[in-house]
Amino acid sequence: MQQLSGQDASFIYSERPHAPTHITSISIYDPSTAPGGSVTFKGILAHLEARLHLARAFRQKVVRVPADFDHPYWVEDEEFDLEYHVRHIALPKPGDWRQFCIQAARLHARPLDLSKPLWELYVIEGLDKVAGVPKGGFAFVLKIHHAAVDGKSGIEMITAIHSQTPDVLDPPPPDKPWRPEPDPSPFELYSRAVMNGLRTPARAMRLTGRIVPGLGRAAATMRNQSDAPAGGLAPGTRFNGPVTAHRVLDAKFFPFAELKPMRNLVEGATVNDVALAVIGGALRTYLEDAGELPTASLRAMTPVSVRTESEKSDLGNQVSAMIVSLATDVADPVERLAAVQRSTSSSKEVTQAVGARNLSELSQLAPGLLIGVGTRLAGRFTRRGSAGLVNTVVTNVPGPREPLYFAGARSVCSFGAGPAVDGMGLINIVGSYDTQFVLSFTACREMMPDPAHYADCIERSFGDLVAAT
Repeated sequence: MQQLSGQDASFIYSERPHAPTHITSISIYDPSTAPGGSVTFKGILAHLEARLHLARAFRQKVVRVPADFDHPYWVEDEEFDLEYHVRHIALPKPGDWRQFCIQAARLHARPLDLSKPLWELYVIEGLDKVAGVPKGGFAFVLKIHHAAVDGKSGIEMITAIHSQTPDVLDPPPPDKPWRPEPDPSPFELYSRAVMNGLRTPARAMRLTGRIVPGLGRAAATMRNQSDAPAGGLAPGTRFNGPVTAHRVLDAKFFPFAELKPMRNLVEGATVNDVALAVIGGALRTYLEDAGELPTASLRAMTPVSVRTESEKSDLGNQVSAMIVSLATDVADPVERLAAVQRSTSSSKEVTQAVGARNLSELSQLAPGLLIGVGTRLAGRFTRRGSAGLVNTVVTNVPGPREPLYFAGARSVCSFGAGPAVDGMGLINIVGSYDTQFVLSFTACREMMPDPAHYADCIERSFGDLVAAT
């Protein structure tokens, strides 16, 4: 039995029926590389079962402390049933990309059962008219709760069920056989909560001692840098308000090799800067077409991993965050990239002054009941177009730079979907796989009824930077 961190638990407390907080990995496979040229559903179950011990999140469920008096615990599920978590569906004809995105969005929109291990895998067939997908191709829609993984550890979990060759070889069995655990009693949970409560003041004092000097350095950094976007509020947009229970998603795929010439346009620019500039250009075009472009620049929250090499296989989240400008007020793509690069450099200095890990550890001190009540109140008073600290999330989840295989079937492409929540109904995900650079997004359907248009805006914005090189 292992307790969730405050940051992990916050994703449980903040979950609402209309705004679940899981993340989703979507992949399409070519079965022609598998033994016999096909992969059966029975074979998929067997392949997964042989690898369950490689990632603890597969068989661990969350047990909450009554009244959220303390953070929940991970417990090995006595009633784990693989076939409950793996489902099998097919698209109706013709089975094109738009149908696939609609189906994936519907699956992503449904909350996970919080009383069971926090993941589901949907196998989707019938992709007959999806460009680039060979005959018999199938897809995975893998939903994992954000309490169990951040983007970086999620890649580790996905890697556990894949291989780098089409050869199907089961991994060695675990050193110790898996053993389920009985649920802890309310008395045991309360007893642990009392002990943790006694330790909290001392932990708070130590953390305060580390953070206070950094706050002074951060304030001095912000005063000296005009590009730091931390002051004031971001302009309100259609994406900033209460969300519904419905989602849309899409993705665009580009050659990764085209990024280096783009980075060279601005000294010091990173791949993440390029992605932010492309998304800034896409949002500028999308809102301009709708007659809703604010004069001030939109801002994004970008998660920052603080996971060390020794923690790479640990369950849960190890992230802090930065606030950066998307330079949506800049029309020229190269000037926009330069503005984004200045903003991210300033934000990095502010975050480093305080300490990203210190910011992450602050969540451990907040009582779960207060987090839940605060989230509900924030959602209740959020109004469409209201100003806030940020307008959207842009998260960078680098994937493997070589092909992956599941049961011998080669992964053709892969992208992600994330949570849209009250106050922030659009999340953009920056990814990579093999030779591809991938920009995907998830949004509330009422806020973005035309996801294909936003996807086209992303493609146009990327093309503008390509043209500039």
